[in-house]
Amino acid sequence: MTRLLKQQVVGAHVRRLRVQRGLSLRALAKLTGFSASFMSQVENGHVSPSIGSMEKIAAALGVTLGQFFEAVSGGRGGSIVRADDRQALSSGWSNAEIEALGLPDPTARLDAILITLRPGGRSGKHPSAHRREEFAFVLQGRVVLTLGPEEHRLRRGDAARILPGELHLWRNDARSPAHVMIVTSAIAGTARGRGAPA
Repeated sequence: MTRLLKQQVVGAHVRRLRVQRGLSLRALAKLTGFSASFMSQVENGHVSPSIGSMEKIAAALGVTLGQFFEAVSGGRGGSIVRADDRQALSSGWSNAEIEALGLPDPTARLDAILITLRPGGRSGKHPSAHRREEFAFVLQGRVVLTLGPEEHRLRRGDAARILPGELHLWRNDARSPAHVMIVTSAIAGTARGRGAPA
């Protein structure tokens, strides 16, 4: 059984990262595009932000979404993570659960998470873009991926590559949960910087 992280633990970790980077609450709010009041609620564990909101907060703090799990992991460890030992974070707003598939490691080049979108779940209110490249693989169920101006219906076995800066949103219109594995490059960059055509 996965260990569900409490909002307060994640909020305290957000605060620690913010302080380590020398950011005020208002400065972090400005970087994320959220209000200082909302960021205060996150840090105090009073809200359950959407997946998209958590990704924006992570990016503003210079970490990946998976690195939020460092809050309770006790730092780096071995390279095996048993299914029963995975750490999870519930997002009430997104109607989803996020699980870390690896141990936090600041030197890692990849970060992997498993998102379970329950029926009606979605990654955010609007499509958002991230600074890191993502690879997504649908393990179970059906999801709709809004990628740029187009919607794509994906089912088990389908995959998607999402470039840095590309607007996207996940949602589950089906009657059963969907499981999507997302692997993110840990180093932010531009598509052009990785050899994409000019």
